[in-house]
Amino acid sequence: MAKKRASITDLARQLQLSTSTVSRALSGHPAISEATARRVTALAKELGYRPNSLAAGLRKGRSNLLGVVVPHIDGNFFSQVVKGIEAAASQAGYHVLICQSNEDLAHERENLETLMSAQVAGILVSLSRTSNEFRHFEKVRKRDIPLVFFDRVLVGHDVNAVVLDDRAGGYRATRHLLEQGYRRIAHFSGPQYLNIYKHRRQGYEDALREYGLPVEEDLIVFGHMDMPDGHAGMRQLLALPHPPDAVFSGSDFSAAGALEVLAERGLRVPEDMGLVGFSNEVFGRLTLPRLTSVDQHCELMGRTATRLLLELLEEREPASAPRHVVLQPELLIRASSLRTGRAGAG
Repeated sequence: MAKKRASITDLARQLQLSTSTVSRALSGHPAISEATARRVTALAKELGYRPNSLAAGLRKGRSNLLGVVVPHIDGNFFSQVVKGIEAAASQAGYHVLICQSNEDLAHERENLETLMSAQVAGILVSLSRTSNEFRHFEKVRKRDIPLVFFDRVLVGHDVNAVVLDDRAGGYRATRHLLEQGYRRIAHFSGPQYLNIYKHRRQGYEDALREYGLPVEEDLIVFGHMDMPDGHAGMRQLLALPHPPDAVFSGSDFSAAGALEVLAERGLRVPEDMGLVGFSNEVFGRLTLPRLTSVDQHCELMGRTATRLLLELLEEREPASAPRHVVLQPELLIRASSLRTGRAGAG
């Protein structure tokens, strides 16, 4: 049987003191004598007493907890972002409470209610793929809880945010394919009300126009950016009268789905079809061929978003304008986009 955790009541009973006296002694209250404080501290150490930070936060109306809402944590990107968040939060003396929306707006709303009930000091959020409204975040603002978005932000809302220059990432990925000699380049994109998918598509279009190529609507496939959508998207593209010779996918997951369909059809990558993904998921280094992808510096994004939130917590007066931090992407060139005899650039 697990040993029962010592409480303030246990300490008070053994020392024959009131619970309020013990609580004050543990918090270093000046009204408590040095001798009493030593007795309380010594017994707390002997019994292995640890304060309940959540309960203390509820009593004070604010805790040393930071709330985090992510769409999911089963991929490399968000798990590494959370790693960065926890490192920066721990260094500042905060703990992290993590919620997953599972890409669902209703779950996202519930996550925020849970975090507000826990009296978190601030909240970090990356939107679910189905989040096309902002009303649930207004409730957070009305409670004066600092809020910082990272990676995914709702287009048209000026908020504190740490994001990637997704337009630059889309441009570099597409330009790289163009430099390899591909000319009929398709694009997998997601909901355009989310900044990441809209801006990646814009970067793709920028590169095509720079090379004097038209933006063809038939070559842009919208979906949920997962593997099943990659399967469906690639089959749709291959059924066109003039199929593409390359695909820039706004997600490594849909790129992996496309790669499976190409293998089923006996098409060679990169000889018959070039392929570039986005997010630098771990599996991209294990596919055959290895997947060229855009790295988002996910751990740095987590640390940067947390530091911004901590800055907001330290300010006595709210800033007059939201703050934006933009990180630069890095294109990691691998075999899926390198044509023989054409050394990679970008």
